Amino acid sequence: MVSVLLALSASAAAALAAPSTAAAQEPPGATTTVPPIRWGACPEAEPPYPDPSPRAQCATVKVPLDWSKPKGPKIGIFVARHRATDPARRIGVLMSNPGGPGTPGSDDALYADDPIGGYTPAMLQRFDMIGFDPRGIGRSQNAECDETIADTIPSRPRSATEFERLRTLNGRLADSCLKRTGPLAAHMDGESVARDMDAIRAALGERRISFLGHSYGTFLGERYARLFPGRLRALALDSAMDPDRPNAERYLTDGSITIDNTLKRLAAWCKKDKACALNGKDLTAVTDELFARADAGTLRDPGPNGPTRTKIDADQLSDFLTFALGKGSQEETARQLAALYTGKGGVNWLPGGTNSHSRLVLCRDYDFRIRDYAQYLAIRKRVAKAAPHVRYNAQSLDTVLACQGWTMPPKPRPAEAKGDLPPVLVANATHDLATPLPGAQRMARSFPKASLFTMDVVGHWIYRRGGTEKAMRVIDTYLTAPNG
Repeated sequence: MVSVLLALSASAAAALAAPSTAAAQEPPGATTTVPPIRWGACPEAEPPYPDPSPRAQCATVKVPLDWSKPKGPKIGIFVARHRATDPARRIGVLMSNPGGPGTPGSDDALYADDPIGGYTPAMLQRFDMIGFDPRGIGRSQNAECDETIADTIPSRPRSATEFERLRTLNGRLADSCLKRTGPLAAHMDGESVARDMDAIRAALGERRISFLGHSYGTFLGERYARLFPGRLRALALDSAMDPDRPNAERYLTDGSITIDNTLKRLAAWCKKDKACALNGKDLTAVTDELFARADAGTLRDPGPNGPTRTKIDADQLSDFLTFALGKGSQEETARQLAALYTGKGGVNWLPGGTNSHSRLVLCRDYDFRIRDYAQYLAIRKRVAKAAPHVRYNAQSLDTVLACQGWTMPPKPRPAEAKGDLPPVLVANATHDLATPLPGAQRMARSFPKASLFTMDVVGHWIYRRGGTEKAMRVIDTYLTAPNG
């Protein structure tokens, strides 16, 4: 099922220019000039990764470490370009970001012509593909933290003492990032990256850019649109984050209901398809029973000949359900649920948690702070009521808990600049554990003119070849349209 919601109206034709220098827009009172970018050869990849495309070029753009102090210390942003293969039909620049946060983005240009993960030949003809490693990530001065601290943080606090220990250790981890990385660690937020993006635009000599963001990259696209609306030709956001800065409870509730609904989707398939290992059983009732056994201390890790002596608690079960339902195939998820139910077979227990790069970004962009353990328990109780068959989304809870006690406070949402935005395209799966559909709906509503394209599938990042290739075609058509 595919649906397109809201109205997409036409405007914003591409307008390109190439001045020798250009000023990037900064906070009030700031002045800085970005010199033209100087392209060179790209570094060779480290095995087992292949070398970049022979058409790729690389450079570094210098930007203020702190955009409120434009004349202060500078840092380098690593940028890569794959030039349009048909210059006569070139539309302009397509800047992109693959999300994460914490993922280098230069690969989008370094491997733009990769036949599996790259862009289509038609897109490569029309755009200069621009990728960059966001500040503090990859070749843009990679941030460092004391990961031995991260290894000691409780993953699921079960008492007020454990909750306070989690907060204390998160604070120590944040302080270690500042100590090892320097002041850059406190300036890896989305607003700062959006300003870096505009510095890259200026260094390229482009009046406007098109932007394609995936996952957290959609948040960067939204920030850029708030700060520099007149400098966007087109804005496509795939697997969109909630731009409205949800608190911990709403963020966790949206993700948990998504997983609960995905279980119901699996249950409907299981009732009618004999490929399901639990065909004929109500999977929601099965998971309810599994939770009852976990609460009673009688759920065991399955083995080849029957249950082992290893107990599985309710938190482990929620963790399993999140990643099995959100990322696994229907057949495999049902097989593993059958193993838990019967005690015979095997389950893939995937490690959870949030890496330090994600904390450095998300704990500044979102305000997930919870007052104390009592409030935490109350939130968990209400979320479990909203998603009774899975209790919570483990990935969302990992993110919320990672920000408790973080010593670099959330940064306010920047004011919205004046200017005309082009029509925006938002795309999302209906069952996306990482960027739930309600957040994508809010993203679409945040723009004056926007469309929301959805696919009734389970998964994240639908701009790709394979089962969601239709999303790729829809987004490519939008980006290459004459009216942007």
